[in-house]
Amino acid sequence: MKQFLLLFLSLSILGFSQSTIKLGTWRGVLLLNAEKNIELPFNFEVHTNKLNHIQLTIKNADERILVDEVTATKDSLNFKMPVFDSEFKIKIINDTLLVGHWINRNKIEEQVIPFKAQYGIQHRFLFENKPATLNFNGKWEVTFYSNPNDTTKAIGVFTHQPHSSIVYGTFLSETGDYRYLEGVEYNNKLYLSCFDGSHAYVFFAEYNQSQITNGEVYSGLKNYVNWHGVKNPKFELRDPEKLTYLKNPNDKIHLAFNNLNNKKVSLEDEKYKNKVVIIQIMGSWCPNCMDESAYLADVYKKYKPSGLEIIALAYERTPDIERAKNNLKRLIKRFDIGYDILLTGLTGGKQASESLPFLNGIMSFPTTIFLDKNHQVKSIYTGFSGPATGEAYRAYTTKTEKLLKELLGQ
Repeated sequence: MKQFLLLFLSLSILGFSQSTIKLGTWRGVLLLNAEKNIELPFNFEVHTNKLNHIQLTIKNADERILVDEVTATKDSLNFKMPVFDSEFKIKIINDTLLVGHWINRNKIEEQVIPFKAQYGIQHRFLFENKPATLNFNGKWEVTFYSNPNDTTKAIGVFTHQPHSSIVYGTFLSETGDYRYLEGVEYNNKLYLSCFDGSHAYVFFAEYNQSQITNGEVYSGLKNYVNWHGVKNPKFELRDPEKLTYLKNPNDKIHLAFNNLNNKKVSLEDEKYKNKVVIIQIMGSWCPNCMDESAYLADVYKKYKPSGLEIIALAYERTPDIERAKNNLKRLIKRFDIGYDILLTGLTGGKQASESLPFLNGIMSFPTTIFLDKNHQVKSIYTGFSGPATGEAYRAYTTKTEKLLKELLGQ
């Protein structure tokens, strides 16, 4: 994956004239918490391609997202988000108003979240766009907490766009990053949101005496935590190569699962003998896994001729095997993945840990294991810092490819 993930959202709408849904800028809103009236805003453009088909481009900071699975009737649009098992069912009220629901099946329990969109609104958050004080610019040591005894550390990285109140940023955690966040600083307060078809986050916070205080995070219909931060350019998370490890350092990895054609695939197969192998522990529902899959698809094309193989172990969130296969096929198609993806038939970190008993546990999707030609473990990396993290992503890709070259003897 390149530094900036570029996905173009292409909706071929059958039976609609261009006047049915108005071309131009729209502001969509997901109602995450009706009781508190918590709204997650995002912007998208409606336009046409060379074939005169309607297209949407969803924007999160530097990210652009493409969707091409659509059904349509006279007064409605139903479209699936790319990669993830989620979709919109929308009624076209008039040429400036859409109303409907976003149905998210990426969660263990399906969520149906109210949605509306209005035409012609440029702002993500409805505040005047004017130069801000840059209070939130920089690197922050962040603590997320649901109560004082349940805390999680993260790194917040925020960048003000030139001559405006618009802020881009993300959070890096030990299990992955929060991908592309976009929002504003207004009256010493921070507003950020992200929507990508799986992640649905909205953040609020205040700047108070050089600290971030009174932070709130809402995601989906049920999740809510607080957060605060202090600017700390030297703060680092624990080493991601020390969080997951072999229980016995001398163990070799043994695994065997079916591929999407129901054929048993084992690390002992001829295909992998004397090959450097990357084992990707992932799921099609996981946004960080999506970013890693896009990156590994390119890595595989580059280093396969030199003797690299990759095996992805998919831990899906549906017990429906055919649905799980379909979700994985959509991921494969989206990023032109050429390496093997095996369906474990299991869900969740606990079951992943049980199915891989040679590890101390699985705390994150993705978790990535690097094997040398003798299939000895050389590195286990927990989480993934995707392209939204900027320097952290560049550092990870540089280090990974240096390791691969060493293992391949280049």
